[in-house]
Amino acid sequence: MLTLLGFAMIATFLVLIMMKKMSPIAALVLIPALFCVFVGKGAHLGDYVIDGVSSLAPTAAMLMFAIVYFGVMIDVGLFDPIVRAILKFCRADPMRIVVGTALLAAIVSLDGDGSTTFMITVSAMYPLYKRLKMSLVVMTGVAAMANGVMNTLPWGGPTARAATALKVDATDIFVPMIPALATGLLAVVVLAYVLGLRERRRLGTLSLDKAPAREPEAETVLVGAGAGAAAGARAGGGGAGAAHGGPGSDAGGTGEAAEEEFQGLDPDRPTLRPGLYWFNALLTVALLTSMIMELLPIPVLFLLGAALALTVNFPHIPDQKARIAAHADNVLNVSGMVFAAAVFTGVLTGTGMVDHMANWLVDTIPEGMGPHMGLVTGLLSLPLTYFMSNDGFYFGVLPVLAEAGQAHGVSTLEIARASIVGQPLHMSSPLVPAVYVLVGMAKVEFGDHTRFVVKWAVLVSLVVLASGILFGII
Repeated sequence: MLTLLGFAMIATFLVLIMMKKMSPIAALVLIPALFCVFVGKGAHLGDYVIDGVSSLAPTAAMLMFAIVYFGVMIDVGLFDPIVRAILKFCRADPMRIVVGTALLAAIVSLDGDGSTTFMITVSAMYPLYKRLKMSLVVMTGVAAMANGVMNTLPWGGPTARAATALKVDATDIFVPMIPALATGLLAVVVLAYVLGLRERRRLGTLSLDKAPAREPEAETVLVGAGAGAAAGARAGGGGAGAAHGGPGSDAGGTGEAAEEEFQGLDPDRPTLRPGLYWFNALLTVALLTSMIMELLPIPVLFLLGAALALTVNFPHIPDQKARIAAHADNVLNVSGMVFAAAVFTGVLTGTGMVDHMANWLVDTIPEGMGPHMGLVTGLLSLPLTYFMSNDGFYFGVLPVLAEAGQAHGVSTLEIARASIVGQPLHMSSPLVPAVYVLVGMAKVEFGDHTRFVVKWAVLVSLVVLASGILFGII
C-alpha cells in the first residue's frame, strides 16, 4: 500500500506542476501533507517536516549565501571577461550559443557544485537568450545535463556516496568510467548542437548589427543584479532577435560596432569594482579550492565569502544593504523552494514510502537478470535518483543491489559504476535544490523545464550506460 501511495504522490506532484495547476512550492508542501494523512500518519506530519527541514537546512544556508556571493561577484564585474569571451564565440548564432552553454556549464562544473555552475552559466548566457528570443528551457536543459554528467566527479557527491556505501575507493569507480562519461558529455554537446540548429531554423540566421530597436524590459538579466544590471538589460538584452537571413548567410557576420554594443552586461554599471578585480578573482579561487578540499563546511565557506565580498567591495553600509536587497528576491525563492522540498522528502522518508518503493523495485527484478545486475543497476539509477535523494539511493538501495549482484558474480565496483549513470537526469529532479537556482535565475517555470529536459536527460544517461557496457566498464 505504501509503495502505491508513494508512486501516486510523486505522479500527482509531477502532473500538477507540469500542467501548471499548482506552483512548485505549494505542490511540494500540500501534496505530501495530503498523502501523509492518506497513509494514516497525519499526526506525525510535524515530526517528518522538522526532520526534512533539519536535513536540508545546511543546503538552504549554502544556497542563500552562495547567491549573495556570486550575485556580488557579478555586480562587481568578475565574470564580465567570461561573458565577453562567450559572446565573441557565440556571436548571434543560436547553434553556437547553445553549444557554448553546454561547454560553459561543463567547465564550471569542475568545482563540483551545481548551484555555482548554474549561477555562472545563467548569468553569462541569459542576456544572449533574451536578446535573440531563444528558448530559455533549452538553456536550462542543456546546462542541467552537462552539469549532471560532470556531477560524477569524485568530489561532486554521487561517486563519493557510492564509494562510502559500498566501502570501495572512489578513484576505482570514477577513473574507469572516464571513457563512458566523456561519451556522455560528447552526447550533451551533440544534443546542444542539434537543439541549436533547431533554434536557428526557428529564428532564422541572426545578425546583431541588424537588430531592431530594443524592447523595454522590466526584469533584470542577472540574479538580482540590481539597478546596474537592469540598465544592462535595457541597454543590451531587451530586444528581439534580429533580421532573418537565408540559410547560407553568415551567422557570425556582425560588425565590430555591434559586438562592442552588445556586451550582455552593462559595462558602465555603478557596481563595477575594476580596481578590486584580482582580489575578487583570488577570493573566488580560494573559496572554490577550500570547497573542493573540504577545509570547512560549504555553508560556512559561502557565509564567510559573502561577508568578506560585501565588506571589501562595498565598505559603506547603505551600499551593502542595497546589494543584499538586490539579491533578496532570488534568495527567498530558492531557500523557500528548498524548505518546501524538505516537506516532500520528509514525508517520503518518514512514512516509509521511499523504502517500500525501493524494495518493490528490487524485488521485481527477474531471477534471470542476476548476472546482468550492472545493467539493471544502471537502468534503475534513472528513476530512483530522480524520485529519491542521492542519499536515499546510494545508502539505502545501492547496497541491496550490490549484494544481489555479488550473489550472481557481479563485482561491487561494476554496480558502483553503473549507479552513477543516472546523474544527467538526477540534476533536474524536484528533490535537487540546485535546479531551483537554475530555473529561478532563468525565469523558467519548473514544469516547463521538466517537460523539456526529461526525455533528453534519459537519452544522455542511456548513452553513458551503453558506453560503459560497450567499453567493458560495466
